[in-house]
Amino acid sequence: MSNRSLRSSAQMPRCPGATPRVIVAIPVRNEEAHIGRCLQALDEQVDATADRIVLLLNCCTDGTDSAVRKLKPYLSTTVDIIERNLRGTQATAGFARSLAMRYAADTLGDQDILLTTDADGVVAPNWIAANLAAMNMGADAVCGRAVLDPNDAHLIPPHLHEDDARERRLSGLLDEIASMLDPDPYDPWPRHCEDSGASIAVRVSAWRRAGGMPSVPCGEDRAFIAKLRNIDLRVRHAPEAVVTVSGRTQGRANGGMADTIRRRMIKQDEFTDAALEPAADRYRRVLLRHEARRLWINQRASMDALMAAVDLPPRTFRAALGAPFFGQAWAMLERASPALTSRRVRFVELEAEIELALQLRKQASGLMEKQSHGHEFVTA
Repeated sequence: MSNRSLRSSAQMPRCPGATPRVIVAIPVRNEEAHIGRCLQALDEQVDATADRIVLLLNCCTDGTDSAVRKLKPYLSTTVDIIERNLRGTQATAGFARSLAMRYAADTLGDQDILLTTDADGVVAPNWIAANLAAMNMGADAVCGRAVLDPNDAHLIPPHLHEDDARERRLSGLLDEIASMLDPDPYDPWPRHCEDSGASIAVRVSAWRRAGGMPSVPCGEDRAFIAKLRNIDLRVRHAPEAVVTVSGRTQGRANGGMADTIRRRMIKQDEFTDAALEPAADRYRRVLLRHEARRLWINQRASMDALMAAVDLPPRTFRAALGAPFFGQAWAMLERASPALTSRRVRFVELEAEIELALQLRKQASGLMEKQSHGHEFVTA
C-alpha cells in the first residue's frame, strides 16, 4: 500500500490555548461612497472580531482617505492605511489585493488567519465567525458567497437576473454531482461554487505555502484557490460566509463583475461563465478525477484503463501521477490530455444542459448507492 494520503497539508503548529490573530486586508480605489459601510460592518461583527483591518489605498483621487480617517476614531477595530500609486502593469485590482494581503501577512505568524473582501462589500454580522468555524472543522482556506445589494439589483434588467439564475442553476447541479462522485471531506455538500475575492479566508501558513495570491490583473481569486488546490490544501466553500456587494456597472477593475454586467446589458454573451462546461463533460471529468485520485494514492494498482481514457502515452501519464500532490497530478493530466480539454457552454444551450444535469444527478445518486454496497465506480 502507498503511504500517500489525501490530507497532504501539514498540521498547523499551535501553542496550547493560543488564539489566532485575525487581519482583514482590502484593496481600495476611489470608494468614498462605500468604504464607511464596509468598515462599519467589519467593526460590528458578532461572536468573532478582527484584530486589525489593513486598507491599501491605490491611486485614490476622491475623498476615500479623508472618509476613512474621519471614521477611524469611532471604530473599535484598528485600521491601518497604506497609500500606493501603482503604475503600469501593477495598476490592477488583482495586484492591489495581492499586495494588501502581503502587507497583512508579513505581520502575522503561521497560525494566524488572513481574510480579504472588497471595499464596496458589506460583510454579514457573522462573517468572521463563519470563516473561523469552517477553519475549526479543518479547512486551510474558506471561500464565502457574494450576493448583490438589493438596492442595486433592481437597477439591473430582468433578463440579466434570469441569465444569472440559469448559470447558477447549472453550476450548482454540476457541483452537486461532483460532491457525489468525487467527495471532498473538507468541502461537503451543501456548499457553493464561488472563488470570489469578496470573501476569502486563509491560514497564513497555507498562504505562504502557496506563495501568496498571484499578482495578476484580474481573476486573482480563482488563481489563488487553484494554487491552494494544486498543493492539496483544504478549501471549504462555506454557504454561511456571506458578503453583500454592489451591482454597479462602473467598476474599479477591468474585467470584473461590473464590466460583465455592463456588457450583458447591451447584448447577451455568446458563452456562459468560463467555469461552466457541458453536463456530460463534467460528469465524465469528475469520474476520471475520482479514479486518478485512487491511483495517485495507490501507485501499484493497474493504470491501463485510465491511461486509455485520458488518451496519454505511458510516460506522460505516469509522470503526472508521480507528482507529490494530487492537485498537481490532476492539473498535469488536464493540461496534457485532449480528452480533458474543457468546452464552453453557450447561453442558448443552458436550458438543455440543466435538464441533462438533472438526469445525471439522478444517475450519480444511483452510483453512490452502488458504492455503498461495495461496488466501485466505472470510469473508463
